[in-house]
Amino acid sequence: MARSRRVERVASLIRREVSQLLQGGLRDERVGRGLVSVTTVEVAGDLQHCRIFVSVFGSDADRDQAMAGLNSATTFVKGELGRRLQLRRTPEVVFVLDRGIEQGSTVLGLLSKLEQQRSLKEEPDDATSGPIDSDR
Repeated sequence: MARSRRVERVASLIRREVSQLLQGGLRDERVGRGLVSVTTVEVAGDLQHCRIFVSVFGSDADRDQAMAGLNSATTFVKGELGRRLQLRRTPEVVFVLDRGIEQGSTVLGLLSKLEQQRSLKEEPDDATSGPIDSDR
C-alpha cells in the first residue's frame, strides 16, 4: 500500500514539473506550435519508467510537430526531473499522445448536431399553423 502511494506521489510530482516545463522551460519551437497539456502520468511500480500522456490542441501537422519536439526533448526532461525532484533514480520518460480530449470533443460535437436536428424536427410547421383568423 505504501509503495502505491509513493508511485502516485511521484506521478503527481512529475505531472506538475512537466506542466511547468511545457509552460516555459522547453525552447523547442515545435512544442509551442500546438497547445500541449499533460493529461496523465503513469509511473511503473519500480519508478524506473514513466509514460507522460499529453494532449495537443491544433492541426494534425501541429500535433505531429509537437510530439516530435517532445520526443526529442526526453533527455532534457529527464535531466530536469532529476534535478527538480531529487529522486534516487530518475525514471525513463516516454511521451504518449492522448487523444481522449479530442475524441471527447468529437463526441460532444456529434451530440450537439443530433440535438439541433431533433429540435428542428420538433418545431411546428409554419404553413399548417398560420395566423388565427379573428374575423370568423
